[in-house]
Order: sequence, then structure tokens, then C-alpha cells
Amino acid sequence: MEFVERKRWMFFGLPFTFTKYTVKEDMITVSEGFLKTVENDCYMYKVQDVTHSASLGEKMFGLGTVICYTGDTTHPQLILQHIKNSRQVKDFILKESEEARLRRRTVNMLDIGSGDVDDMDQGED
Repeated sequence: MEFVERKRWMFFGLPFTFTKYTVKEDMITVSEGFLKTVENDCYMYKVQDVTHSASLGEKMFGLGTVICYTGDTTHPQLILQHIKNSRQVKDFILKESEEARLRRRTVNMLDIGSGDVDDMDQGED
């Protein structure tokens, strides 16, 4: 599956910008510009978290913004701004990023301090 969305104006959600977002199973590509085109890729396994937001203006025109928090050096926060189908894109990125991490065996586990109190007391000596 693949999503190709354009950044849109808030005014009636018209796609009069020169920014295109392509979301595939293995990477996210942002292509910006008219005279000079800059293309930036982020592998899906680098996406750590995704948020979705929609302001009142975006809701009125069926748009939303997806923010991907990544381990990528060029875009630590990859913002897909004012796009249609934003909730489906967010869900797709969450699912595919988890599958990409499992395929590459790069799953990060966080230790949130679920140890016993006795374990914590031993470290203070």
C-alpha cells in the first residue's frame, strides 16, 4: 500500500503547494520545491512515534497534520502538514514502522523502572 498526498492550503484545502508526501511500507519521502526540488527520505524503521493533530480550520476542510518523531538526523520531527486522509496515514505509519523494526530486528525496549524497591536500595550503597 502507498499513500501519496500533497500539502494543501488551509483555504478550501486546495493543493496549490509544491510539497508532495509519499508514504510506502519501507520509507517516507518528502519532495519540496518548484524550481529547485529537494527530496528527503526517512526509512520507516527510524520512526519512533507518530502524532496526529487537526485544527478547527483543518477539520472544516477534511485535513490534518501528522508528526513523525524519528531517529533521522535530517528530520528528527518529520511533519506531513495539511494533508487529506491524515488519520489513515498516521495509522499506516504506526503499523508499518513497527513491522519494519521487527523485520530489521531493531526493536527498542524501554526500561521504565519496574524493578522492586529492594533493587533500587542496593544501588544506593
